[in-house]
Amino acid sequence: MTESVLQTAHINELSSVERREIEAECGHYPQRSAAAIEGLKIIQNHRGWVSDSSIQALARFLDMPCGELEGVATFYNLIFRRPVGKHVIMLCDSVCCWVKGSDNLRQHLCNRLGIQPGQTTEDDLFTLLPIVCLGDCDRAPTLMIDGKQHGHMTAEKVDQLLHQLEPSYQQEESSDG
Repeated sequence: MTESVLQTAHINELSSVERREIEAECGHYPQRSAAAIEGLKIIQNHRGWVSDSSIQALARFLDMPCGELEGVATFYNLIFRRPVGKHVIMLCDSVCCWVKGSDNLRQHLCNRLGIQPGQTTEDDLFTLLPIVCLGDCDRAPTLMIDGKQHGHMTAEKVDQLLHQLEPSYQQEESSDG
């Protein structure tokens, strides 16, 4: 996050960068409030999640009722309404994934990370979230990490993915190259 965004994250306003990006989205719609989801995504992109004060600031900026925007934010399951880790792991728990072993993956992730679904690791590196469906049933079980889907998952593949995201791995890679 940029310093200006961090400074505004603690007050009830949007940063100039956020306002500019949201304003650009508003130009695509006949009513400003139609840019609500895009505005929420922009805030989340800059801040990592969407706080209550961010909802209030965006509602004012879009000239819409705060309760209406809150309803959009809580309905859309890819908008995080509380802080999340640096890497968000969304594990599909649809019927297809469940039949193909997503429960075993969930248990493996919980054991490996030391958290339960809906929680974030103590180092704020990983958040594990269940998601109803990722729309990738032919590659079940699937999960998404930081917006990238991974299919035909096994415990071994999960460990490989997590290893690549851990800071110690990142440092080893940069010193090798």
